[in-house]
Amino acid sequence: MPDDVIDISPITPEDAGEALTLQRAAFVQEALIYNSVQMPPLTQTLEELRAELAENVGCVAREAGRMLGVVRARADGELLLIGRLAIAPDVQGRGIGSRLLDAVEERGRDAGCLEAELFTGSLSEANLRLYERAGYRESSRVEGDDGIEQVFLRKALT
Repeated sequence: MPDDVIDISPITPEDAGEALTLQRAAFVQEALIYNSVQMPPLTQTLEELRAELAENVGCVAREAGRMLGVVRARADGELLLIGRLAIAPDVQGRGIGSRLLDAVEERGRDAGCLEAELFTGSLSEANLRLYERAGYRESSRVEGDDGIEQVFLRKALT
């Protein structure tokens, strides 16, 4: 899949239905890792997602009209809070996640953000590798009620 046929664009509330479907498909692997289907990416409703997208600086990746990936983010002062990076399972490993991170970071810089933060579970090794390759560094760990740590990572956007 050549990079030039993948279109990266801002996410909109109209993307909610397709984004939710893609999110659920992508997070099945995470549910298996954590032995839980009660994860927010799998239980979020369409209405919740639509509301979240009303003021979002996230992005979608498409090829020939098909949504391949999605990432959501919001500016909180000078901090860009990135969440729910999801790539369709059949195209994972092709650099789409890295391209979405680059695009959302650029949108964050345009919104005045100086630093980006995201998090993932401590057992999500592929996610941690992606984020570290993209320049994110661990800033803290928070233990959850289930004993699984959430790993927070940050990156300067300047």
